[in-house]
Amino acid sequence: MFAVVRTGGKQYRVAAGDKIAVEKLAGEAGETITLGDVLLAGNDGEVVEASKISVSAEIIAQAKSEKVVVFKKRRRHNYRRKNGHRQQMTLLRIVSVA
Repeated sequence: MFAVVRTGGKQYRVAAGDKIAVEKLAGEAGETITLGDVLLAGNDGEVVEASKISVSAEIIAQAKSEKVVVFKKRRRHNYRRKNGHRQQMTLLRIVSVA
């Protein structure tokens, strides 16, 4: 069985046992959380009513994603700025889709 869940403004297709990286969620490593916003669910090619489905996940770790370099330059004005950013993220293991 799989489900499509929305968290952090993005959508993820998950099944039991999957590992995903999502925008930062509150909680410590080892805690179990419920992903409530289920958009679609299916089983063996058939669509199941999503309002009856709940997705539970275990937090593996709180981490930072890869660095994104922000470089700004204006020609002929000796203007150069270099910044970096690392987004906070949460690593999840999907325990069950029921």
